Amino acid sequence: MRAVVLREFGAARNLRFADFPDPQPEAGWTTIRLRATALNWHDVLVRQGRYHSPLPHVLGADGAGVRVDTGEEVVIVPSLWWGEDDSAPGVDWQILGDHQPGTYAELVRVPVECAVPKPAGLSWPEAAALPLVGLTTYRALFTRGRLRAGESVLVLGAGGGVATMAVSLAVGIGAAVVVTSSSAAKIARARSLGASGGVLYTEPDWAQAAKERSLGEGGFDLVLDSVGSWQESIQALRPGGRLVVLGASRAQEALIDVRRFYFGQYDLLGTTMGSPRDFAGLLALLESQQVAPPVIDKVFPLDQADQAQHHLERGDGFGRIVLVQD
Repeated sequence: MRAVVLREFGAARNLRFADFPDPQPEAGWTTIRLRATALNWHDVLVRQGRYHSPLPHVLGADGAGVRVDTGEEVVIVPSLWWGEDDSAPGVDWQILGDHQPGTYAELVRVPVECAVPKPAGLSWPEAAALPLVGLTTYRALFTRGRLRAGESVLVLGAGGGVATMAVSLAVGIGAAVVVTSSSAAKIARARSLGASGGVLYTEPDWAQAAKERSLGEGGFDLVLDSVGSWQESIQALRPGGRLVVLGASRAQEALIDVRRFYFGQYDLLGTTMGSPRDFAGLLALLESQQVAPPVIDKVFPLDQADQAQHHLERGDGFGRIVLVQD
């Protein structure tokens, strides 16, 4: 098959479109002929060598296509071997594309339980863009964050895949959403998805400005933080509010005022990806509520994966970046 092959960790230019061995049949696995593949920031970290992937390697966690054995149209659940405990993944858990060959390819092999029917009404790029971000966001908002209709949530970073999905899912269940961004244009785009407004995090005291936009005077019920701004996130919470942390795109360490934290009765919740039960909950929510499909920022052909990752790293898009097959 043809695939985007990484032979040396480093820059995006190391991604080369080349021949790669076809997936081999094995009991309990199925091979999917991919129609579309979505990029994630996680792919950049794999490319840089953060997860010590074997080389040569094919990146990619997200994809949608057709099962070779049955002809069924499917999306791939990239959370492999989570286990039966929904509170946290088991010791064998990994993300597709970390150590198993991923979805930047014509074909990919996954455990049978990780190939689920493609949701009706989604295009191939939208279907490919759903799994990792949808699963991660669903678990963050609902399994971990316990978000309910009528509550208010602050989503940090308006343009990324998690942020756009979070706005759609939260609005879909009847929560009020405010976003942060460095761009007024991205805040306007978030409003078109249903957010009530947003604040520029480049402005001083942006956490207080966001807090004043929450439903109640006391602050937000939930803050979704994928960037690592814990101090400001806690400042934006109401007493007894929940901070859900699922990324560290701008800071990998955080200082908090411990006394203020426990007097505020806050919850600090870490999460990443999710279980098969979380994904089933996501699909049920999509079927039962008016939830917008994943937002697509830009589409590239598969053989331009290096350019697609350059675009991702610039960070000036809004929504998901997708690779498509000819």
